[in-house]
Amino acid sequence: QVQLVESGGGEAQAGGSLRLSCTANGTGFSFNTMGWYRQSPGKQRELVATVTNNALPEYGAFAKGRWTITRDNAKNTVYLRMKALIPEDTGDYICLADSRPSGKVTFSRVWGQGTRVTVSS
Repeated sequence: QVQLVESGGGEAQAGGSLRLSCTANGTGFSFNTMGWYRQSPGKQRELVATVTNNALPEYGAFAKGRWTITRDNAKNTVYLRMKALIPEDTGDYICLADSRPSGKVTFSRVWGQGTRVTVSS
């Protein structure tokens, strides 16, 4: 089975920065796209950023230009550097990983528990 271990959430002041990390653990699994969605109060879940295993990123509109997603394939870990935080960035940031067990063809998406980010004005 695959387990996603998220860390780095917490509180920040507006204009501040935080870095999230997410490690995918799973013996015998390979991982393609990894990244983050977020669930903010009163809003639907939305894309924050994802990155493929060959470093191709995709960002949500609000994240583009402010935040950077990177990846360490050797560690099956993805990082999200968030800068210029605003109160509207408050929410639960949920990691994802498209995982595939050895010998299989199809990837399945696994979700983490989420890490809370709170930005105060």
